[in-house]
Amino acid sequence: MRFRILLTLFLMSFITITFAQDQTLFDTSTIPPALLIKSNAVIRYNDTQVEVDDYDKFTLKKKRIVTIFNEEGIYKQGTVVHYDDNIKIKTLEAKIYDKNGDELKKYKKNDFEDESAVSGGTLYSDSRVKYLDYTPIKYPYTVMFEVEMEYSSTAFFPGWRPIEGFYVSTENSEYKIINNSDIDIKIKTTNFEDYDIEMHSDYHYSAKNLTSLKPESYSPSFQSFAPSLKVALTEFDMEGVKGVNNTWEDFGKWMYDKLLTGTEELPNHIKEEIIELTKNADSDIEKAKIVYQYMQDKTRYISVQIGIGGWKPMLAKDVERLGYADCKGLTNYTKALLKEVGVDSHYTVIYGGRELTSIDKDFSATEGNHVVLCIPREDENIWLECTSQTNPFGFIASFTDDRDALLVTPEGGKIVHTTTYSTEDNLQTTKAKVKLSPDGAIKGDVTITTKGYQYALHEGIQNKPQRDQELHFKNYWDYINNLSVESINFDNDKDDVVFTETITMSSSNFANKSGKRLLFQPNVYNRIKKIPTRYTKRTLDFEIERGYTDTDEFIIEIDPALTVEAMPKPVEISNKFGVYKFSIEKQSDHTLVYKRTQILNKGYYPKEEYDEFRAFMSKIVKHDKTKIVLTN
Repeated sequence: MRFRILLTLFLMSFITITFAQDQTLFDTSTIPPALLIKSNAVIRYNDTQVEVDDYDKFTLKKKRIVTIFNEEGIYKQGTVVHYDDNIKIKTLEAKIYDKNGDELKKYKKNDFEDESAVSGGTLYSDSRVKYLDYTPIKYPYTVMFEVEMEYSSTAFFPGWRPIEGFYVSTENSEYKIINNSDIDIKIKTTNFEDYDIEMHSDYHYSAKNLTSLKPESYSPSFQSFAPSLKVALTEFDMEGVKGVNNTWEDFGKWMYDKLLTGTEELPNHIKEEIIELTKNADSDIEKAKIVYQYMQDKTRYISVQIGIGGWKPMLAKDVERLGYADCKGLTNYTKALLKEVGVDSHYTVIYGGRELTSIDKDFSATEGNHVVLCIPREDENIWLECTSQTNPFGFIASFTDDRDALLVTPEGGKIVHTTTYSTEDNLQTTKAKVKLSPDGAIKGDVTITTKGYQYALHEGIQNKPQRDQELHFKNYWDYINNLSVESINFDNDKDDVVFTETITMSSSNFANKSGKRLLFQPNVYNRIKKIPTRYTKRTLDFEIERGYTDTDEFIIEIDPALTVEAMPKPVEISNKFGVYKFSIEKQSDHTLVYKRTQILNKGYYPKEEYDEFRAFMSKIVKHDKTKIVLTN
């Protein structure tokens, strides 16, 4: 009896101490001053515990206390949970506190909003989300959030990010895995050495007093320098399908055998149709081009998040019948069509997006957010973006270029790199004829031709309404006063992947008058306008993800009433970051030729070289505004 009393008193005192500790975390005055600097939110306490019972079962427990200082910090509340038939919410609650730590509001599980976890553009989805819909009355405020969830699908294992994003500090964060099973667990830590992170055991880590990170101009991706921890089970379950994940090879083999096998069957009349369409093709590439165009003409993209964790593609025959699918279904359908005409291709998992994000070649896990198709070639693989109805054959710049991807083959998974578009490939050529009047008005016929990544930046303009097209050029040439766009024409050469824009424009007062003189800037149509941000102390390295080349040639016809009084001398700058040069030559008394080349090199550079890079870009901005002096 005495032992029970002592035990009860101990537990009560422990609970009291824990509660008292929590109370200090609700009071914003107790936040260490260093964590307040450039912070929209501070993670006061974040405890994540994952208990693994078997390859198909783990439990996640999370307790989180976050102080929010402004509207920008609200998204860091973290009061959102996703669930479906394989993820059960056991407990869920939240409390809101004012800046002094006084409780304002309490939410139970049923008080959370509940809706589909996907946007209206998704046709099907099993996934739902519960979230806290709280509108703050004043800042700062603190949220305590507690959740316990049970997973029977274990392919997606929760990891840990001690620093959760830009302008977010972390006071205390802890991550722990309890492995009650005989399943091996893989862990990979990244960038831990630069931060105050303690490793207590193979599965237990904690971090304290991590100050916020702020983005800087040209800084690399957040993931490249922030600390993170990734976890994967070597045996896992994806909605009832057991998988093996020791290496990318066996993970890819599992995908091929369990997710792709049996999905490629097509109706007989479609087989006959595609064989007939390609019977006169002279090569596999020509066959593939016909198949790709056939697919683009017949289908459209729509998100369909069902089928073994959203990872199994729709049956090819269903895509044929419906005429739509997501990236998985459209890629698999195209693969099935190519198979019928004897062209080998591979389903490929990748991270799609403007930012160059790669599958981690050193750590096999359930990764990627997109699927493309690879036609293997000895010289260079051909990549097909099957969700686009307009993409040229084999063109992937801007969304899936220059990154590692997982090739899924019958023999297993292989990490391969997608097409890299070089600085020379990413070419923009601008040519123009400009007429300059004595009053400073100009009229111009401009032709802009783009290739590579620059093609991807321009090609979509033709699909916009005319009003938006005109607005685009007014924004593009926003330094031209009273710009009038009189005609626009486009030519999209999808065979050679060249996009051409032809524009006729005018401006009633482009050149500036200064007494009897007229100040005219000859770079009318392609300027670098923004100087990179200056930093007293740069903290991050910087990166130019994609290089490019611009070449410009403008023929300037000057009204006979004007005489050239002064012209700038040629300029040429060359360094590790790129090249810039321009020249102005007299072709005749009333005709000038302006030529310009600007090259920016792809590269990753140390922070110590940022000022040199900024100086280079500043010179470009300056010289792009150079003036010719004319007199009446």
